[in-house]
Amino acid sequence: MNYYLILAITLLVFVHLWFILSLIVKRNDVADIAWGLGFIVLTWTSFFIAGATGTRSLITGILISVWGMRLAWHIHTRNKGKSEDYRYLAWRNQWGKWFLLRSYFQVFILQGAFLYIISFPILFINKSENLPLIWLDIVGIAIWMIGFYFEAVGDAQLVRFKKNPNNKGKLMQDGLWAYTRHPNYFGEVVQWWGIGIIALSVQGGWVGIVGPITITYLI
Repeated sequence: MNYYLILAITLLVFVHLWFILSLIVKRNDVADIAWGLGFIVLTWTSFFIAGATGTRSLITGILISVWGMRLAWHIHTRNKGKSEDYRYLAWRNQWGKWFLLRSYFQVFILQGAFLYIISFPILFINKSENLPLIWLDIVGIAIWMIGFYFEAVGDAQLVRFKKNPNNKGKLMQDGLWAYTRHPNYFGEVVQWWGIGIIALSVQGGWVGIVGPITITYLI
């Protein structure tokens, strides 16, 4: 079976499992937890079915896993013990009788489609010929690390800020938040550009630039 078709089917199964879970727990914000985990599933499925053995593929897989696990855990702990995220709750109220259908397509299937497109640089890296690392790989890894720092540290700073009752109703303007309005979102975009640059080091990898372009547009 075609490499890309197998990955699409894998992702479709993953999305459906999370949709079913959302019905069981009665909250659509589990889709946010599924986001990072979906990239991990797609990355390593791609890695194994492509028979990837190179250092480049392994490093990329580790980077995606570190990012995805941190993000999923952060969102899980943020939502734990609280009601459904207000954005999803608003949709739940607005959609009425169309709630199930719109949740299925507008939340889970749409997210799966974006996830697949954003993963393009990873899929190209894993399917590429095993060649030694070059300067583009080093640049891409360095840029990814900068992005990860902004996202992880930005999230941690915001959590601490919100825990302080004296900050209720205030705007976070300290730490990384003094330099960019949303360092966590900025960091996510930068990380994907790092992955996109790594993909430039493999033949045809330039097509993978659609991934960082897509996440930049979405955010």
